[in-house]
Amino acid sequence: MNKQIKEVKDLAPEDNPEWGDTEFARARPVSDVLPELYGQERAQELLRPRGRPKLENPKLPVKLRIDPDVVHAYKAQGDGWQTRMNAALRHYAMSHGLMR
Repeated sequence: MNKQIKEVKDLAPEDNPEWGDTEFARARPVSDVLPELYGQERAQELLRPRGRPKLENPKLPVKLRIDPDVVHAYKAQGDGWQTRMNAALRHYAMSHGLMR
């Protein structure tokens, strides 16, 4: 075993002990603690949601077997080929009364 890893393992229990009932009883939500530590404005920055917003109507992942020539034709049009393929499928479904 690597000596450095062994040293870290030996220190870990003291540096990061398991929590018991006492620690959980006095724990507070981060939304209460951050304003005390950093002020309200900085706390709001740290607590704001990150990442892409959730879509109202998210797309579904589907495994679909498509002929290679069709895939190549869409890919040859460049980026956004999946979106164009989705639009073509939507147009077909709507024009054939398969969806409203």
